[in-house]
Order: sequence, then structure tokens, then C-alpha cells
Amino acid sequence: MTTAGTGPFPLHFEDLATGLELVSGARTVTETDLVQFAMLSGDWNPIHVDEEFARDSVFGRRVVHGVCGLAIMGGLIFSAGWFSTTVEALLGFDEMRFRTPLFVGDTVRCRFTVAELRITSTGRGLVTRRLELVNQRGDVVLETLSPILIARASERADGKADDAL
Repeated sequence: MTTAGTGPFPLHFEDLATGLELVSGARTVTETDLVQFAMLSGDWNPIHVDEEFARDSVFGRRVVHGVCGLAIMGGLIFSAGWFSTTVEALLGFDEMRFRTPLFVGDTVRCRFTVAELRITSTGRGLVTRRLELVNQRGDVVLETLSPILIARASERADGKADDAL
């Protein structure tokens, strides 16, 4: 396992192996996160913003937007520096599941596991990663498979793969 702060980073496609696990630093979810996400998204559902309403819900209190957790996870990945200059494209999120609620005050980390590696027909490095947002109790808050393109170490300055390698 590699954790944030060890390196060297950024990583290229050739630095990765199936099963490699990276774990980010931690971050505590704040009231400001919840409110700013509601403002940005326009999602003012009372389960997120109305303490009285949420008290009578299945959660017993306000729950942070699930997609806010996804955004926080993206920030944790960026802050770790693993792919700070080598990510070429995010291709999507597959099989996303919200496993347990995210609350203000939870401290979360991102667990990033390489699920699959392959070279595309155009020579790009395709990495399918399993992403998990994990809270302070070790519970998985959300998980998804997410393919991304990562620069290959063999790329020349013009961005084209070096066919000699």
C-alpha cells in the first residue's frame, strides 16, 4: 500500500499495477461544505438542510448530499498529488453506490485501488480504479469504479506515444 506523502508523484501509467492501493490524507466534512454544496447544486432538500425535518428521518439528523461526498473524494485525490499532472481525462463513474450516510463532522479518506490497466488502441494508458470514500469508523460511505486516462512515461513532449517503446 502507498499512502499520501510518499512517492515520487505524480505517477504515470507504467508506475501502476493491478491491485495497487493508495490512501489519501483525511479531511473533516464541515457545515460550510454542506451549505456551499446546496448553494452550488440548488439541492435544498430538507433531509440536507432542515434539522427539524431530518430529526424525524431514517438518519435522525441532516445527511450531506451523496454527490458532495463524490466531490470531496475528488479533492482528496487531487490533494494527494498522485496524478497531479498526469491525468488526461476522467471517463466516468460506474456502479456508484452510496453505502452509508455522510454527516457533518465525519472525517473521510479516499482509498484508490487499481482494478484494471490497459493500453487503448490509440496508445493511451487506461486505468480503471475502484474509489472508496471511507469515514473515521472505517465504513465505506460511497464506492465506484471510475476509468481515467493517465499519461504514459514514454510520451514525448508533444503528447504522442513514443512508438519505439
